[in-house]
Amino acid sequence: MKPSSDTAPAKPRLYPRNGKNIAMAAPIVILLLVFLIYPVGQLLTLSIHDKTGFTLVEYKRLFASSVYVEVLLITLKISLLTTFFSVLIGYPVALLISKLTGKRKNRVLYWVLLSFWTSFLVRTFAWMILLERHGVINWILTRLGLVDQPLNLLYNLPAVLIGMVHALMPLAILTMLSVMENIDQRLPSAASTLGARPGTVFWRVYFPLSLPGVASAALMVFVTAIGFFITPALLGGRHDTMITQLIIDQVMQSLNWGFAGAISVLLLVVVLAVFVVYDRLIGLSTMAGGSAGTTAARGNRRASRKLGELTLAWLGNLTDLVVRFLPRSRKLAAQGGGLPLRVVALVVVVFLSAPAFLMIPLSFDSVPGLAWPPHGVSWQWYQQVVDSPLWMSAIARSMVVGVGTGVLSMLIGTPAAFLLVRGGLRGNAAILAFILAPIIVPRMILAVGLFYFFARIGLVGTSLGLVLGHTVVAVPYVVITMMAVLRNYDIRLDFAAQSMGARPFTTLRRITFPILSAGLLSAFLFAFATSFDDLTIALFSSGGVSTTLPKQFWDTVTQELSPVIAAVSTGLFLFIFILISVADRLRRRSLAS
Repeated sequence: MKPSSDTAPAKPRLYPRNGKNIAMAAPIVILLLVFLIYPVGQLLTLSIHDKTGFTLVEYKRLFASSVYVEVLLITLKISLLTTFFSVLIGYPVALLISKLTGKRKNRVLYWVLLSFWTSFLVRTFAWMILLERHGVINWILTRLGLVDQPLNLLYNLPAVLIGMVHALMPLAILTMLSVMENIDQRLPSAASTLGARPGTVFWRVYFPLSLPGVASAALMVFVTAIGFFITPALLGGRHDTMITQLIIDQVMQSLNWGFAGAISVLLLVVVLAVFVVYDRLIGLSTMAGGSAGTTAARGNRRASRKLGELTLAWLGNLTDLVVRFLPRSRKLAAQGGGLPLRVVALVVVVFLSAPAFLMIPLSFDSVPGLAWPPHGVSWQWYQQVVDSPLWMSAIARSMVVGVGTGVLSMLIGTPAAFLLVRGGLRGNAAILAFILAPIIVPRMILAVGLFYFFARIGLVGTSLGLVLGHTVVAVPYVVITMMAVLRNYDIRLDFAAQSMGARPFTTLRRITFPILSAGLLSAFLFAFATSFDDLTIALFSSGGVSTTLPKQFWDTVTQELSPVIAAVSTGLFLFIFILISVADRLRRRSLAS
């Protein structure tokens, strides 16, 4: 006999609906509204409002001189070239990682993650040593007899591109990898079984499936590159100035908030235009793992399908022609790339990892200056760091702010991740896009907006202000990490506990959180690392007395090149090395549980 609805046991719910959902979403919504939307909106308002009311004088000044338009064009050129090379060179690495399994996959992925989280300052400083007249590259070229005198490799466009590609390629690799790992490998195999040649299989089957990842990687790299200022400032010349450097000058030197706001509007318009084009051609829903979601995107994809198919067919035929005339390549292509793919990936991984290791021998040099090779061994530069009140105070403050950011990000981001994964809400993609807004908005605009906002409420120079600012940019990483962990969690354990009479919060405290402890700690470490490495927000909001470690690093490296910087770089690299090692081990443990 079928039980009636009155006697059928009710399916346990993980949390009550409505009110609890609002409570879980409220912290992250309030955080982003107060410390992202309002400060950025206030900064942009300053560009059209002064003491007399509405005005466009700042925009007239912006477009009256060709200098600012030229700087914008330079910024776009550098960003586009960085995006192209980051995606092009990073694609083989992402492809190889997606094909590897077990320890080999974790080993290669670890080095990419280590490069991703190593400080931009450390990596850029390493390239300064590599490219300078008495640096490693010139020393090698001279020793090999390839040049008679050192080359001028620094302070030009190639140096900027090398530094920025090195900095942003890990982001491209990780973004493409997230899509490639979900491609059904049986599809290329089926195409080969049906008689398709290796080049055709790749270009007509595999590459189209990986295209959403390529497009997302290009978008993320471009948006990040257009807001860069560290690498162009340290490796570039006066002809390589980017638009974010103009914003810094207007705020730090002229205190012209209106003009800084006008430049920020210009930068934001460019970024939003890129997102609109992406939505039209691909669809923003692909960033959340979906397909092209908008009608416009689907229509444009249909309109460009013929051209795309012709191009891919031509590339496939060209690749097959190369394979046909090189018999050994046929076997390697059939094996998914084989040795050539591994060699390319190895070269790229060495390119990403080696510069940071360069700091270690230089930090023990017994001679002042940063010429290669080192002369002797000495601990004096580490001793100078330990004896310096400025460096020790900066380290202590970065630790305090990092821990505070990690704790606050966990308290705000974890409930949001639970809500997105288990809440059953409609419009999850839109909610996730709102949460990811701090990653999308150029960080320089956020930093200047927070600086103006904090100056009005007395938070400039305070650790609380830094914690709040860093939490805004760190909380998306916590949400993403916890969502990945929760998707691999067996929810039947919670249902079993509640069926035995446990209440929702008791289930969370006694069952869910203990099992997710490794993932929670991993998310905390990523938030801590995000805060510990931040320079942009600290550049404005840390104050001039007690700065953070990245700010102290920046102030020193812009004044002189000293082995003390190499010692600090080595310490930072080893610290991140340990941090990422622990986080990676915890991540694998949480996924295995």
